[in-house]
Amino acid sequence: QVQLVESGGGLVQAGGSLRLSCSASGSIFGIRVMGWYRQAPGKQRELVADVTSGGTTNYADSVKGRFTISRDNAKNTVILQMNSLKPEDTAVYYCYALKWTNYWGQGTQVTVSS
Repeated sequence: QVQLVESGGGLVQAGGSLRLSCSASGSIFGIRVMGWYRQAPGKQRELVADVTSGGTTNYADSVKGRFTISRDNAKNTVILQMNSLKPEDTAVYYCYALKWTNYWGQGTQVTVSS
């Protein structure tokens, strides 16, 4: 199985930056996609960004131009650099990895104050 560990969440002021990291371990062979979802209270989980093993990236419209996702396949690590943060970015951010199905991290809290 795949285990995912996130780090980098915290509390920042609007306009600030955070860098989230996710490291995969276990049965990592065959991981096709890694990325991030987020879920705010009372809202459904939504895709933030992901990156394929070939390097193709995808972003939610709400974060384009502000967030950047990158992946180190050799280290099985994915990074989400979040700049120009807004209060509406406040959520628990979950790392995921796709093989035959999705594997999920425990989540890391991001809080953006106004």
